[in-house]
Amino acid sequence: MTVHIGAKSGEIAETVLLPGDPYRAKWAAETFLDDAVCVNEVRGMLGFTGTWKGNRVTIHGTGMGMPSLSIYVNELIQDYGAKTLIRIGSCGAMQENINVRDVIIAMATTSTTSMNDPIFRGANFAPCADWSLLKTAVAAAEKRDTPVHVGNIFSSDVFYSESPELDAQLERHNVLGVEMEAAELYTLAARHNARALAVLTVSDHLKTHEALPSDQRERSFADMVEIALEAAFN
Repeated sequence: MTVHIGAKSGEIAETVLLPGDPYRAKWAAETFLDDAVCVNEVRGMLGFTGTWKGNRVTIHGTGMGMPSLSIYVNELIQDYGAKTLIRIGSCGAMQENINVRDVIIAMATTSTTSMNDPIFRGANFAPCADWSLLKTAVAAAEKRDTPVHVGNIFSSDVFYSESPELDAQLERHNVLGVEMEAAELYTLAARHNARALAVLTVSDHLKTHEALPSDQRERSFADMVEIALEAAFN
């Protein structure tokens, strides 16, 4: 048990899927896991452990933004021994060839966060995915005929951006989409010798302004969860 996670020793699996929304964690656990049991409810941040094809899996919410994710991932790795951590979440597309409902797999992450400045002292650390997870996830997406895009994403510190000039430069440099957590996940995984990946469903588009209706999100997110599970255990 930690400050933010009430699970007992042994109740968290070595493989953890990380949606931002705790209720998405509940949905994913009930939909994809066998014998799922709630192992955390502290501060309403739900976590569940069960099995997928005989493999133990925990699905645990992280909240929104890198500071919130950092709390949970630090505790999951350092206190509970998590070794493989895959973010499953939504993102906004930044390139015209990407459509709503497509999946983006983040090879690397760009951010403007200052969270790591005291550690790197001015160096521009480049957070990147675990290669074994990345290649397996891409293979799983292609096998399912899921439209998938692989490349750099932007992890933003703000949801309501007022920097159109930054968005334009990110688009110009072929950044695929924007979300709010993956850069810190990849950084912590590198720091603690864990494996990390972000598999993201495009829920809206920054250029076309198309957005996925809320009643269609769970159905579209199923591909992302199954790709993440295939990546973790193949």
